[in-house]
Amino acid sequence: MKLAMIGLGRMGANMAERLLRGGHEVVVFDLSPEAVKTMEGKGAIAATSLEEVVELLEPPRIAWVMVPAGEATEKTIKAIAKTFQPGDTVIDGGNSFYKDTVRRGEALAKIWVELIDVGTSGGVWGLAEGYSMMVGSSEEGIKGIMPILKTLAPTSKSPESSPGWGRVGPSGAGHFVKMVHNGIEYGMMQAYAEGFELMERKEEFALDLGEVSRIWQDGSVIRSWLLDLTAEALKEDPELKGIAPFVPDSGEGRWTVMEGVELGVSLPVITLALQNRFKSQDDDSYGDKLLSAMRNKFGGHEIKKS
Repeated sequence: MKLAMIGLGRMGANMAERLLRGGHEVVVFDLSPEAVKTMEGKGAIAATSLEEVVELLEPPRIAWVMVPAGEATEKTIKAIAKTFQPGDTVIDGGNSFYKDTVRRGEALAKIWVELIDVGTSGGVWGLAEGYSMMVGSSEEGIKGIMPILKTLAPTSKSPESSPGWGRVGPSGAGHFVKMVHNGIEYGMMQAYAEGFELMERKEEFALDLGEVSRIWQDGSVIRSWLLDLTAEALKEDPELKGIAPFVPDSGEGRWTVMEGVELGVSLPVITLALQNRFKSQDDDSYGDKLLSAMRNKFGGHEIKKS
């Protein structure tokens, strides 16, 4: 297929490259000319403006937006909408707040342009491993982008295995499910961080935490990809020297907790994990350093140095 990738940050550039490897034609645009030039060198079609993006696409047009949630996404989608025609599709693959997505979808529907929201997980590993994608769209809308989703998804190890993507509901549902996904991620990371901090404090056993994480990677009930990344971080720097115990929250955890309050759903683990991230800004703990190291491993998030 032919589509545009707008936003060439940590994930957008890797997604564009995976699509190119899969045989798709990809028009790319970013505020950084260097990022565009890099992707052009890998076979993408370079655009110098959003207007040129539209000119380089043929109807029905597809534009995948991978820019920061909030004002950047708002401005980008509005700019695209001014030039898109009935039957065209805008995909928001970022971490937008789902209520904003519903509002934007309703606005685009008035001009017969579909907004498909794709909650995208995979971080900096997605280029090699593929992405998990939670799609919010009409039943017809997802059919028009299936080849794109199949290329971006993890390669199935067997015909019976899950493809790693699917339609979860109408416009807004994809971002809602991704919001909950990230809330769960907060809780899982916090549990690992607390457990490793407890072991780090047991000084008389002089535990090798890198070795513990390696043992847990095979056969353990708590093995996971997060544990694999934790083991890698501890192998590189067992004492986590130079890492400040400062753990930012990107927004999804807050939104998940707020939704729990609105719906009257008890979310104690996710809520406390979020609160701990706030606390980390004024604390000095091994667990918070490990949380920061984990975020860097799976998402390429910047580590604050101590």
